[in-house]
Amino acid sequence: MSKDERRLSLTARILLAMALGLITGLAFKYFLPDSVFVQSYITDGLFHIIGKIFIDSLKMLVVPLVFVSLVCGTCSLSDTTKLGRLGIKALGLYFLTTAFAVTLALVFSVLVGPGEGGNLQAVEYIPKEAPALKDVLCNLFPSNPIRAMVEGNMLQVIVFSILFGIAVALAGKSGEKIANLFNDLNEIIMKLIIILMNLAPYGVFCLMAKLFATLGFDTIGNLITYFLLVLFVLILHGTATYTLMIKLLAGLNPFVFFRKMRPAMLFAFSTASSNATLPITLETATHRLGIRNTIASFTIPLGATINMDGTAIMQGVATVFIAQTYNIDLNFAQYLSVILTATLASIGTAGVPGVGIIMLAMVLQQVGLPVEGIALIIGVDRLLDMTRTAVNVAGDCVVSCIVAKSEGEFDQSAFDNPNAG
Repeated sequence: MSKDERRLSLTARILLAMALGLITGLAFKYFLPDSVFVQSYITDGLFHIIGKIFIDSLKMLVVPLVFVSLVCGTCSLSDTTKLGRLGIKALGLYFLTTAFAVTLALVFSVLVGPGEGGNLQAVEYIPKEAPALKDVLCNLFPSNPIRAMVEGNMLQVIVFSILFGIAVALAGKSGEKIANLFNDLNEIIMKLIIILMNLAPYGVFCLMAKLFATLGFDTIGNLITYFLLVLFVLILHGTATYTLMIKLLAGLNPFVFFRKMRPAMLFAFSTASSNATLPITLETATHRLGIRNTIASFTIPLGATINMDGTAIMQGVATVFIAQTYNIDLNFAQYLSVILTATLASIGTAGVPGVGIIMLAMVLQQVGLPVEGIALIIGVDRLLDMTRTAVNVAGDCVVSCIVAKSEGEFDQSAFDNPNAG
């Protein structure tokens, strides 16, 4: 069986598990509402245990995934060119587009209210008092990085990981040994993610069955609203935002750009993996768009690692959706925390299918929302994952075009030639 067939099989299994869990939960709710056995041993017993193990497994991978992925990403800036002007431009644009993407997602989510009326109750939720801005800035830097990892303080983990990765890049031959070690660790963590995602249908079934045993059909309507809202923001960001950037910052024709990006975006959509699409993206950037290889060989792989606008959009909408579903009001400081966390977390989001859900667990923890709410959206996430991967790949090439034009490393004749590449 091919890799694509396995991905499709996993998508089908997750969707089937979601549907079966929904049907099972509703059957228990309406046909066995007074059964003590079902309530005690199945809903609050078997389903609760398996669902909790699955959620805890998601949480388990957050810290090692962020730390190892970030170190791998930052230590790839190994020479003076990458650590200089080129790196600053690329990193700045990637962070800017991601921050704008999650802000766009939060604005539309607050306006639309995808989770309003869900009426789930979070257990013993006590909102935290918003800290002062100076404390927020100071708390970005850990006094004890090990304690930050143990406590799951992800902003501190992210900052330490970036600093550690830069130090590895500057450490010469000693740093190369550590970089190779972290690359090997990254491969192992990716295998862990694959194992977890293959077990996801069982966790999804139990979580959905338990949820819908106490829910009505109103939450299904909310889920449809969530799906359509994420899709709308993804398309809006992928067309309007990137069109403005490619026109205003690079002076290029956006229609030509998207026409030439079509093969890479379609491949990204079919694989749902920025890493799997990387060879196609690099070929498109150099041969079809006219970006010199000296720029593309740096900005494209870097973008596949840290530029996750689509994932940030999903995290923004999902955070508001879950908060509204559980009747939890987020304050302005918490919204800012979501923007900052989702933006910084984007460089720790590997370009493989399904990993955005794990990063969502980190964002939810950062603002004190129930991680169990992931069960509501994981069933449709694979469908959205394909679209947001296409958005991510387009964003990589938008930034690469802008950087190449600013550095004088852009072949305009290749870009204008419809047969180039």
